[in-house]
Amino acid sequence: MASHRKSRTPGARVAGIRTPALATAALTSVALLSQTADAAPGDDRPSLEEVEKKVGDLYRQAESATEKYNAAKEKTTKQRKQVDTLLDDVAQRTQKLNEARAELGSYAAAQYRTGAGMPDTATFLLAQTPQDVFDQRQVLDRMTGRQKAAVDDYVIQQTETMKKRQEATESLRTLTETQGDLKTAKATVQKKLADARELLSELTAEEKARLAAIEKRKQQEAARKAAELARQQAAQEQAEQQEREEAAQQGGGSSEGSGSGSTGSADTPPADSSYAAKAEKALAFARAQIGKPYVWGATGPGSYDCSGLTQAAWKAAGVSLPRTTYDQVDAGTTVPVSQAQPGDLVFFYDDVTHVGLYVGNGMMIHAPKPGAYVREESVYYDGESAIHSIVRPA
Repeated sequence: MASHRKSRTPGARVAGIRTPALATAALTSVALLSQTADAAPGDDRPSLEEVEKKVGDLYRQAESATEKYNAAKEKTTKQRKQVDTLLDDVAQRTQKLNEARAELGSYAAAQYRTGAGMPDTATFLLAQTPQDVFDQRQVLDRMTGRQKAAVDDYVIQQTETMKKRQEATESLRTLTETQGDLKTAKATVQKKLADARELLSELTAEEKARLAAIEKRKQQEAARKAAELARQQAAQEQAEQQEREEAAQQGGGSSEGSGSGSTGSADTPPADSSYAAKAEKALAFARAQIGKPYVWGATGPGSYDCSGLTQAAWKAAGVSLPRTTYDQVDAGTTVPVSQAQPGDLVFFYDDVTHVGLYVGNGMMIHAPKPGAYVREESVYYDGESAIHSIVRPA
């Protein structure tokens, strides 16, 4: 007998339980939503390492812009003095020219009043003797020739001076525009620095702790490298001292091979007593600036940038250094890092945009970067590869 029960329509069961495909899709959606919720906050957020690198790069860009600005400012100052000198010269020449013209005008008026400007026939007829005509003509020719030569000379001088003035003015205008461009670039870099600082301020407590740990490890490594350099320098100095003593004994006090207070190789100039005395004065000045803020373009006394500090330090020792790192690197003799002496200049990066003052034992005094203060730290503060060269001034 046939069954009277109704057959169930496929799919009449509760959705998501009977159909495996629907259940799988639902679970997948939940998983994706969960993953999206977890990932969304950090999608566009740089990693801790990226933030650190960005800040470091921006600091170096800022310092590079600072050195370029310093160079442009120095050139502009020199050019302005040159223009002022030319303007004074033009004024003096113009005054002399006006005086010459006035004198010539007076002479022309005198000629008119005395009849010297009359036609030659009338002059001859009115003269008492032919000799009077000849004498008068000779005097007038000489006077007119002198006056004309003077006027011509001043006209030429004025023309040349005006030309130089125009050249200097154009040069000053170009330099001023360049200085303005550099200021604009500097402002852009400062904006980036502000953005980087904002990123740092948004780090969580855990991330800040990690960043501090990274910085501490870098400082420890820099200190280790500085101590290693100090040991190498001490061993080298001891060996050289022993060689000098042996040479003195073998030579019986003769000057041959004694070196007379020299250190370093044949290619390295000795850091003699006069240099050491000057270096000590420079270092004493630099130590007195520790704690003062880094300010771009500053040369003291309340704040410094890196090259402003080294320039001021050596000025205190009676040695004049150029304003920028680009010029300071050529203001002495390059020596190996292993033979660095107190007072030497330590330059950094391929573009030579930072400099510090070596104090010995792998340490230096420098104005590090925007937001920092003059301080003493390892020459390896940014890694061994960051060191460009060591230069001994004076």
